[in-house]
Amino acid sequence: MSLRIALTKGRLEKECVKLFERIGYDCEVLKDKGRRLILPVGEMEAVLAKPSDVITYVTHGVCDVGVVGKDTITETGGRFYEVADLGFGKCRFAVAAKAGSNVYNGSGRKIIATKYPNVARAFFDGKGMDIEIVKIEGSVELAPLLGLTDAIVDLVETGATLRENGLVVVEDIFEVSARLIVNTASMKLKQKEIDKFIEAVTTNLL
Repeated sequence: MSLRIALTKGRLEKECVKLFERIGYDCEVLKDKGRRLILPVGEMEAVLAKPSDVITYVTHGVCDVGVVGKDTITETGGRFYEVADLGFGKCRFAVAAKAGSNVYNGSGRKIIATKYPNVARAFFDGKGMDIEIVKIEGSVELAPLLGLTDAIVDLVETGATLRENGLVVVEDIFEVSARLIVNTASMKLKQKEIDKFIEAVTTNLL
């Protein structure tokens, strides 16, 4: 039985191509895919999807395995096994605010902008803080600059975007990288194929 793998489109997809080529898969179709979303890769069938959809496809068993960021796993959740840290797509969740402000001062409710409300809520709940979350789909850096929120929770790689907009990291929350996830039923039904794939992946990580 061949495996079907869900890949996160974009940067993680490109890193997967490098990994698969180290394993020995022919990835030319992934490099020149046009608008196709389902493609053959070695003995597998690759499905290109948005991060949250990768989790949906693996959870529901239409894909056996998937590659998705720890940020999406933490925010979205789902029923699957997280079997390997792939080591690429590295960044971190952080709280950021305008330079000179202090998010933790005062006893009043703080307003936080984020694309990741579950991550933000869990973090501030852990501090026992009273917060209101404003969900932002675009550039969350705008929210404190416009006076809408006291701070943001977002993914940070180099911090350049924050600095260019007058924001600074107040506190790091946790590190993020790409993870390999496996459908719970597939782990039993296709154990031999999945074990072989996991071994190939983990022995070819940089």
